[in-house]
Amino acid sequence: MNFPTISRPQIQSAALNQQFVRNCWYVIAWDHEIPADGLFARTVLNEPIILFRTAQGITALEDRCCHRLAPLSKGRKEGDAVRCGYHGLKFDGAGQCIEIPGQANIPATARVRKYPLVVRNKWVFVWMGDVDKVDESLLPDNYSCDSPEWRNIPGYLHYDTNQMLICDNLLDFSHLSYTHEKTLGGSPAIAQSKARIERLDGPGPRGIRVSREVPDVPSPPFYNRFKNYTTNINRWFVYDFVLPGTLLMQSGGRPVGAAPDDNSDAVILHSCQTVTPETDHSTHYFFQQSHRSDTGNAEITQKIYDMLVLAFEEDRQMITAQAAMIATDPTHKMIPIAADAALNQFRQLVRRMVEAEQPQV
Repeated sequence: MNFPTISRPQIQSAALNQQFVRNCWYVIAWDHEIPADGLFARTVLNEPIILFRTAQGITALEDRCCHRLAPLSKGRKEGDAVRCGYHGLKFDGAGQCIEIPGQANIPATARVRKYPLVVRNKWVFVWMGDVDKVDESLLPDNYSCDSPEWRNIPGYLHYDTNQMLICDNLLDFSHLSYTHEKTLGGSPAIAQSKARIERLDGPGPRGIRVSREVPDVPSPPFYNRFKNYTTNINRWFVYDFVLPGTLLMQSGGRPVGAAPDDNSDAVILHSCQTVTPETDHSTHYFFQQSHRSDTGNAEITQKIYDMLVLAFEEDRQMITAQAAMIATDPTHKMIPIAADAALNQFRQLVRRMVEAEQPQV
């Protein structure tokens, strides 16, 4: 799949340096990105990682040969192993060196790190923390990414900004009224409606749930691509935003006057979006917006994807401009408003989790 090409000005700011929660699952790729017989490289949390397929499934190794520290991704896949393109050391899917050209003895220390990996509903997750703390119950439920009941087109964007600015954006939907006035929003009523915030303390991923009802508003341009409403609609957004930065959202709209359980003329969507830090100042963004399979066709799926890409580019431009402004004076303080409640709670959760992972002195 060809993802949209986006120009990427470099943005850095000392104020945005962050420590990451490590004992959790990060999405490193869509499964279709990993070639059947080749190598795929991507950086997560400042760590270069190489992925390739073996008979046992996808494996994730440190993309750094233990000999002269050359990227293994510059080498080649040989069966279920990868050979370094510099001096030919060969590593199996567990990261152990199994061949050194011209040398019979292979030191036990000749190995590279193997990352725990799970493929769940087309998302490829890697565990970036302690191996003895791997917990699959912390995987987010991205069910609509791979369900016959839902249709979507998978997407990916790259940001040259800090991860938390993107999380802030996803946690405050009041910006839909203004940043996405001509795409996803369509009404100032979204910003004027009050969000209900609940904590998600487990079991499962920790985070917060944000619910917002927006009654009696015009249909947004986004809906008009595939639904022609002649009356105002009641809109809703309900989403879980869970560590390390994943949004799982139910949203939609139905004509004013329709019963809450009447979906005969409703737009019903489910979205899975996740942000994965590449470095302190750059981020991977994986997303999809699904519609029910029984209420649309491939043309509708494409229209939803096209509008989503347009809207997310609006986000990317605004967040990139914001990061550039922050970089002009990293000490400048932000003034909090009521709409910041969800993002502030999530940032507090991240800080607590990072502190809990620090070594006890």
